[in-house]
Amino acid sequence: MRKSKTTGSLKVHAVSGTYVVILGINLPENLCEGLLGFSIHRKNPKDNEALYLQGMKAFAETDPGFPPGSLYSTKDHPVQSFQWADYSAKPGYTYTYTVAALRGTPNDLVEFASTSIEIVTESPQGGDHDVYFNRGTAASQEYVRRFGNLVPDDVVPQSSAFEWLSRGLYEALTDYIESCVPQRHSLRIAAYEFAFTPFLELLKKTSQRGVDIQIVFDERKDKPGIKNREAISAAGIADLCTPRKKGRSAISHNKFIVKLDNDVPVSVWTGGTNFSEGGIYGHSNVAHVIEDSNIAASFLKYWTELQLDPENDAIKAKTEEISPLPVFPVPTGTSVIFSPRTNLAVLDLYSNLAMNAKDGLLMTFAFGMNKVFQDVYKNSRAPFRLALMEKATRTFKKTEEQKKKAEEAQIQILRNMPENVFSIGNFITTNKFDGWVKEKLTGFNVNVNFIHNKFMLIDPLGNDPIVIAGSANFSAASTDKNDENMVIVRGNTRVADIYLGEFMRLFKHFSFRESLKFREPDQPPKPLRTDDWWKASFGNTPEASRRKFFAKVNE
Repeated sequence: MRKSKTTGSLKVHAVSGTYVVILGINLPENLCEGLLGFSIHRKNPKDNEALYLQGMKAFAETDPGFPPGSLYSTKDHPVQSFQWADYSAKPGYTYTYTVAALRGTPNDLVEFASTSIEIVTESPQGGDHDVYFNRGTAASQEYVRRFGNLVPDDVVPQSSAFEWLSRGLYEALTDYIESCVPQRHSLRIAAYEFAFTPFLELLKKTSQRGVDIQIVFDERKDKPGIKNREAISAAGIADLCTPRKKGRSAISHNKFIVKLDNDVPVSVWTGGTNFSEGGIYGHSNVAHVIEDSNIAASFLKYWTELQLDPENDAIKAKTEEISPLPVFPVPTGTSVIFSPRTNLAVLDLYSNLAMNAKDGLLMTFAFGMNKVFQDVYKNSRAPFRLALMEKATRTFKKTEEQKKKAEEAQIQILRNMPENVFSIGNFITTNKFDGWVKEKLTGFNVNVNFIHNKFMLIDPLGNDPIVIAGSANFSAASTDKNDENMVIVRGNTRVADIYLGEFMRLFKHFSFRESLKFREPDQPPKPLRTDDWWKASFGNTPEASRRKFFAKVNE
């Protein structure tokens, strides 16, 4: 849901996803003299709640001296940004946010403008698209506040840490399986990482209840092939499984489940979440359920071809037959694209759509930025462009140091452009930074620690947004070598709002941690400012682009 309200000269544009509410704030530049920030108050009648949201910065003059990792009320230590987000919202709740502009001094803050806006958060289940994001931020101040600096396996009770990290994703996956009625429903599963024992045991129990389950899993590489085989054998479900062996230069990277009702495909569980402990609880991931019989039928046709374990050339012909390349600018509704394909035309379609974004382009990159999209971020007409990356470049061999440096230099050129703001995965490895506590990773993941999502948002705040998401990494290998699936959802503002909220949650989380790399541990802390901090949000700056994008302002 998205709503705007202006009181006097203060505008607030609110966008609600499931667990996130984004607030875009605008105040004319000529009224910002003396602005010390914005307080944000939230009311929620369902829980009889009325409180000020909290931030992690304080004025030096009025700092209460809380211990590292503490939070401060925005009533006394306001937000010094024109874009803020509430990451503590709950799905399906009605919230009233009151944003107040404050002047004066840290000891005597005075409200001079105020706007209240009511908005309802989305439920993960809604319409024909259900969207579930895991926490994806195991290394965080909030995790440490809740569970100390312990890996999830050491938390007592363990379930509390795992439930917090899952954030409803695994629970939804469990419900998707357990809701199957014996002798009525069937499941067809395609898996890359398939070694999470609780999930495999759930499938065994469901099969024993009389639900027809058939699985195609990746066995084409030692990793995850060996772990998959061992887990399948230990769970006693080998009779349900068909290994995908052929085409050893590629991987069976799918993670989807087709549900059939009396042999008719009715829905598909897809996205980038592997059926593994790391996929569900570790790095950031999304699961996307599409309740559309036509889309589910396409996935079933694709799965049926995969079960035959064809060579790459054979499957390419079938994927293009089942999912022809959509005609630019892609139809309204949901389209599906399967891989591998005979050429890279799909990447050209994605880059074409991205290049024609009018207002905003936001993308995730788990394995570096393909040159096609480097060109997009260099030349796109969208004035606001964000990229969320696992790391600055793809993985290079030790003998390719010069190539790595060249790519890092190209990424830095893109980062220097005012339209582009990139965020790269990181976490706080020391508690020497004033006000922050040391964080650590779960240890669940090896190749990707932070950003495993693969999605693109084109004009997400417009009336005709495009969301592209699935298992593919916007790379050449994901297009012409690997078994992959992607969906293109055009014109669905609810889906766009959910993806946008989660993108910004992750983007802000990691951009802050990356910024600490450029601070020495013995540098003085950076408190809230009492100068003209707001000036950076006007003119030709990244902050100005962000203000105009989120507050829906035309200047």
